[in-house]
Amino acid sequence: MSYVPRLKEEYNSKILPALREEFSYSNTMEVPRLKKIVLSRGVGAAIADKKLIDHSIEEFSTITGQKAVQTISKKDVASFKLRKGMPIGVKVTLRGYRMYEFLDRLITSALPRVRDFNGINPDGFDGRGNYNLGITEQIIFPEINIDRVNRIQGMDISFVTSADTDQEAKSLLTEMGLPFKKK
Repeated sequence: MSYVPRLKEEYNSKILPALREEFSYSNTMEVPRLKKIVLSRGVGAAIADKKLIDHSIEEFSTITGQKAVQTISKKDVASFKLRKGMPIGVKVTLRGYRMYEFLDRLITSALPRVRDFNGINPDGFDGRGNYNLGITEQIIFPEINIDRVNRIQGMDISFVTSADTDQEAKSLLTEMGLPFKKK
């Protein structure tokens, strides 16, 4: 008996048939699915203090359960004292079981901890079926020890789906449990 994340099991048993009926797909393979979740953070202050990248990598690894990688600058920007090849950000790409586990923790424990939370913005779709969400504080995740946080920083979360349109992607993410604001 192998382990299957709760959200993946729910997708296969409830969400997939519901979306197939809603959009009247003839084949199960046409139904949109979540391909990957990418967490990223730009650490512009890392130009002056290199340890900020290490702290961000540690935080992302704690939140996701997967080692984060640093992103490097692609070109020189003299006004920011930035040189090509300097580390300026952190990212993690989640797929498979870790992706479903992270999404489950985001929906059930992290988003309800946001101050004055009344849903996420439904305008974050890019026109190709992907959704981008910005979080202003990393301390909403229960894995983060507030006493060890150097500075409050946000992050961007991108949900990449196989949907062709934003409407299909929104239906998928709504069925998975993302709480969108009502217009």
